[in-house]
This record gives sequence, C-alpha cells and structure tokens, in this order.
Amino acid sequence: MLNIHNLSISFQGEYLFEDITFKLVPGDRVGLIGKNGAGKSTMLKILSKELEPDTGQIAGDKELKIGFLKQDIDFVLGRTVLEESYQAFTEIKALEKQLAEINTQLAERTDYDSESYNQLMIDLNDFQHQYEILGGYNYQGETEKILQGLGFKREDFDKLTDTFSGGWRMRIELAKLLLQNNDLLLLDEPTNHLDIESIIWLEGFLKNYSGAVAIVSHDKMFLDNVTNRTIEISLGRIYDYPKPYSKYLVLREELREQQLASQKNQQKQIEQTEKLIEKFRAKASKATMAQSLIKKLDKIDRIEVDEDDNSVMTLNFPISVTPGKVVVEAEGVSKSYGKKTVLSKVDLMIERDIKTAFVGQNGQGKSTLAKILVGDLDYEGELKLGHNVQIGYFAQNQAEYLDGSKTVLDTMIDAANETNRSKVRDILGSFLFRGDEAEKYVRVLSGGERNRLALAKLMLQPFNVLVMDEPTNHLDIKSKNVLKDALQRFEGTLILVSHDRDFLQGLTQTVYEFKDNNIKEYLGDIDFYLEQRNVENLREVEKRTVIKETPKEKNKQSYEDQKKLKSLNNKLSNTESKINQLEKEIKEIDVELATNYDEVVSRPDFFDSYQAKKKDLEALMASWEEITLALMELED
Repeated sequence: MLNIHNLSISFQGEYLFEDITFKLVPGDRVGLIGKNGAGKSTMLKILSKELEPDTGQIAGDKELKIGFLKQDIDFVLGRTVLEESYQAFTEIKALEKQLAEINTQLAERTDYDSESYNQLMIDLNDFQHQYEILGGYNYQGETEKILQGLGFKREDFDKLTDTFSGGWRMRIELAKLLLQNNDLLLLDEPTNHLDIESIIWLEGFLKNYSGAVAIVSHDKMFLDNVTNRTIEISLGRIYDYPKPYSKYLVLREELREQQLASQKNQQKQIEQTEKLIEKFRAKASKATMAQSLIKKLDKIDRIEVDEDDNSVMTLNFPISVTPGKVVVEAEGVSKSYGKKTVLSKVDLMIERDIKTAFVGQNGQGKSTLAKILVGDLDYEGELKLGHNVQIGYFAQNQAEYLDGSKTVLDTMIDAANETNRSKVRDILGSFLFRGDEAEKYVRVLSGGERNRLALAKLMLQPFNVLVMDEPTNHLDIKSKNVLKDALQRFEGTLILVSHDRDFLQGLTQTVYEFKDNNIKEYLGDIDFYLEQRNVENLREVEKRTVIKETPKEKNKQSYEDQKKLKSLNNKLSNTESKINQLEKEIKEIDVELATNYDEVVSRPDFFDSYQAKKKDLEALMASWEEITLALMELED
C-alpha cells in the first residue's frame, strides 16, 4: 500500500528523524507514539504529502486515497452540518456544478439543431453517467445516516458548524473521512475534545476498518483497544513492533534487557581475548596466534544498547494559603448561549481538598461551568467563593492564547512578577525547556510543548484551588503520568474536566456527570461512576489485560552445541574462580615475604607449598586458554 524508505527531515539544522524505513499494508492499525516534539505529527504530514521530507522516498499504490484528520480542525464559517459533511464528496460536488451549468444552457438556448447544442446533450449524458457511478444519487442519504450514527439529531443538520463545540466538530470531520472510503486514514490526536461515548464509537469504527490506519495518540487505553502495531519515534529513529501499546512496552523492555545481557557477554569475551593477546605477545612461538586474535577482535560488531529518552518534566503544585472549608458554592446557576440553554439552575458545593471530575458528553456544559467558576463567563444565579480562595486555571485551549511571535523565555518573563522573575529559568528547566530550548519561538512548538509551556506559566501564580479543562490534550504519555502524579500529591482542591479514562482512574474522589442541562453527583472515581451508570461496554474498555509474551526462540545452534557451550561456560567460570583464589593466596604470601621474610621461610615445607601453588596457577591458566579458544571456535 505505502512504502517509506530512508526518510529524513530536519528543522533548524537538527534532524527530527533520519533514514527511517517502514511500510503500511491493509489491516494495519498503527499507533504512532513518542515524546512531544519527537516528530509524530510531522510524520503524518509527510505521509499525507502535505510536507516534503529532506531525503527519502514514499511509494504508494497509484489509486491510493488518503484521509488526514489534523489536530486542529479549520471549518469555513457559515456552513451547516450537512453542507460541511458534503465537502467529503469533492468529485460529486464538481459534477453537480457542471451539470447545473449544462442544464442552465439547455434551458436558455434555442439552437436545437446546432452542433454545439448536440455536444451539450452528449456532455450531459456523460456527466450523468459519471455522477451515478460515483454515488451521486445516494450520497445525501449516506451522509445523514453516518451523522445520525455519530450522535447528531436530524434537527442539527441545518445548524451552523460554528455553533457546535470542538468535540462535535471533530465528529463532523470523522464523518467526512468515513464517507470518503479512504484506503489510508491518518489520525492526529483523534480523541482530543471527544467525550468518552464518542471515543467508544471511534474505537468500534476503527477496529472494523478494512484499510490501514496510522494514529498519533497519547491515550493508552484507546491505543490498546484499537491498534495492532506500534511505531515509536525516539531520538531520531523508530522502533516497530506488531503489538498494541502496552504489549509493545513489555517487548521494548525485553529487547533492551537482551541487548544489555548480550553486550555484557560480548564485553566478557573481548576482555578474555585481550588477555590472550597480551599473553601470546610475550611468546615468540605464539606471535602469529596473537595477530590472528587481534584481527578477530577488530572484526567484532560491537553490540549497542538502544538509547531511551527518559527525560521528563518535574512538576509540583504548591498550595499558596489554606482556604476556608467550603471553596465553591453555587445555587441556581444557569447559562444560555442565545436560545440554547447549557446549564439550568445548577446547585454545587465543593469542599476544601476534594478532587472532583466533570464528565459527560460534549456540549453539556462542563467547560462552561469551569469558566463560570474562574470568572470568565457571565451567568444567572448565585456563586460564592470561600475565604482565601485563590484559583489557578488551565483552559482547554490554553495553548492558543500563547503569542507565537514570542520566545519561550519571553513568554515566561512577561507573565512573571518581581518576586518570581528570577526563577523563570529554573521553572522552564523543570518543564524540559533547557538551554537553547528556551529561545525557541512559540510558533514552532508542538502541541504538547505548548501545553507544557502553559503549565509552566501556571506555576508563576499562587493558588489553592486548581481548575483544569482537558489538561492532557497533546501531552505525551510520560508527561501525562508526571501530571497525574503531581495532581495526586497536590494538597489543594482540584476540579478536573477530562475525557481521558486512564488519567481519571484513581485521581478524583467525586464525579459530576453533566447531562440535560444539569449535574448529578457520584461519590467515587471514574470506575465507580461507570459502574453506577451500568454502561457495560465502557466497563469492558476499563478491564485490564495481563500481558505475557513468549520470549523469542533462541537460535540457531544445535542441541548438542548448546550443551557443549553451556558445559564450557561452566568450566570457564570454575577455572576463573580457582585462578582468582590462587592469585589471592600467592599475593598474600608475597606480602608476608616482603614484610617478614625470616619467619615465613622458616616454616616447614614452605617452599614446596609455595612452588606447588605457582604450578597449579600455571596449569589453571593453560586450561583457561584452552577453554577460551574452544568457546571462540564454537561461537564462530
């Protein structure tokens, strides 16, 4: 389907990845993973031919159709849901325009016997035939069916897309991709802004998709449920395994352990060979053997252990001052956008140090209530903040408020005050913006890097109540784990809007479900909420699988050779142990001779015993040489 060979791309003189080779075939559901800034989104842009690589080739089937879902959807304002969905049918819409033009001319002209009029009739027949083949008489019905399957109601079809939240717009874009019958889907963070029910639907669709799919995602559970292959981009190279994410991690660690063990064994063999070389060099009769061993040593392909990029941000949320027992109290809070009511007479009380999750379908008012709590939106009803409450707020689109024309460092300095301006460099360093990274312009940062910068800015203000709206969007898996750990340690009050099931597990004590303009309280974490809701398919998603991988078969020696190799290694180990013991005993005697010669030599049979030890050592060394040479011959 698609072959990628020796692909390389660099930015500002540094390679993002170099000489990468892999291929995609029908049925592949690839999870493309890696740290923020590793090059995942760049890879998708190259595969979609939106971006040209520096070097390398991409070869695909001639008729290959590629659909690309980007992180940020850019809709044209003024289109309805149906009109936007119809953008999936570019060929059909072009034919409709041509048919309309021909029909207009036929209606206006009266030169029925002319050659040009006759040509119009021929063109009309040809275009109608093409229109039928492309499904022009069925696409409107198909579009309505898909939209309804994605949760849209018929009354939504004629509403403008700009009246919908980001999650619902994502569904429209997914509908367009589904209607296009693409051979390859490239999905960049498809679960960002999707509620849990939408993610479940998307999982089901992708599991049954017949083409190939390449997904950039930091949602571990989503990757495990959907993918059958994982490609990690790390430090400019890729690791490609035919397993979903969690199983890939196990195999990756096994590979690293095998490499370390092999490297250790090889180093031992090299040291043994070097000892032999030094010993043989001193003997003229064995000089040829020494040269042979030197050549053999030079030819050894040294085993390298894959580097692992373990750099992660460090994050702690300190409390400013202790607030009163009740931090937020709302009575009869309502909010409407024009004629659309989002919240209706909501009552809410949140006490100090409680961690709370807001969940529910997109468009049900989660972000709206969060904005009301932090004072960003007007509302009806009453809302009181407790004594000494200081709120820190991370907005869902926080990264969009960053100025692309500023550097990372300038962004922080401008947000700092006199008391913490001197700490800006230290804060940036803890968020992995070290050295030259702090001089990067915001416009060149990846989505995850922008989120990290927004989190760093949050550290410049004092707070004891933290309101976070979808903070994990764009963050890589390691950064998400660091953020979750920091929130678990946070001793203040947390209000968290999130769709990430794995992130929410065990993090909050209370869940508020937003539905039908109101909220319902569940006293437990996300697992408890899902159990109470009796949503069986969600519970299936939450189940964990114990991962056991069968080690790869060791190879390629016969059973007899393996037995012999094991026996020789045991002999070598025993011989080395005896040599070490004898060398230690002889050294102790030599020290005694040097310090107390007369007394030592006066002992009965001293010289016989001393010489016997030296002869035993020579015999053991000769045996060690024979065993080592036999091992080398067997391993060749």
